[in-house]
Amino acid sequence: MRKRTLKRGLTAFWWLTLAFLYLPLAVVVLFSFNASNSAANFTDVSLRWYYRLLGNEEILSAFANSMVLAIVSSVVALVVGCLIGYGMYRHRHRKLGWLIVLIYLPIVLPDIVFGISEMAFFVQVHRLTGFLQPGLSTMIIAHVTFQIPFVALIVYSRFVGLDPTLFEAAKDLYATPIKRVVHFMLPTIKPALISAFFLSFTLSVDDFVISFFTAGPESATLPIYIWGAIKKGVSPEINAIATLMIGAVAVAAIVSLMFSRRRQA
Repeated sequence: MRKRTLKRGLTAFWWLTLAFLYLPLAVVVLFSFNASNSAANFTDVSLRWYYRLLGNEEILSAFANSMVLAIVSSVVALVVGCLIGYGMYRHRHRKLGWLIVLIYLPIVLPDIVFGISEMAFFVQVHRLTGFLQPGLSTMIIAHVTFQIPFVALIVYSRFVGLDPTLFEAAKDLYATPIKRVVHFMLPTIKPALISAFFLSFTLSVDDFVISFFTAGPESATLPIYIWGAIKKGVSPEINAIATLMIGAVAVAAIVSLMFSRRRQA
């Protein structure tokens, strides 16, 4: 009897937790299809706000900036993070505690501190050299710096899960270093690389604080645009943008999770 009561209580707690997490998102999605101009009263189902997005040049520009920022930064972070992850694996038997701390620091550091430090750095470099004027380029660099640790740790965990004798077997079969990378390492860690890319993509699309501090006047992303537009009040158009972002992040997260489970299998 007690076990049954406990099970029912845990089940109810589980559903309440899900409702607490996802009901706000469901409300945003629902009101994005509101035919009314008011974001408070739902009158009828309509796609008018999604059609308006297609004619809004500011939103399209912000969307393009978000996609360029997410894709370019994720690719760069994937390459650099993969190299760092493999280096951590190759030298895992050495005392590299300081390196682990440096890898984890961008993950645990508050976004606002990270964003302010990046902004101060870019401003000083631009003042002294004339390079790195705040814009899309500085945003890409800033995003890469906080994406690399996630990629490195995912790749490192994949290498740790491999049988070390596989590397020796590849050498015994007279495979050159290039062939070992192309025909052994890359196919083996492919699920981890795909998972790391989509995780980096999700983090980039979702980021606001670091993007806000490192952006220029012509490089606003969707989160920055939403923050600026929401000052005038929450409109169904903002709900439509948020819904599209929720969908994009959800798809990227699901794909990342699928490849992560495939990597662990």
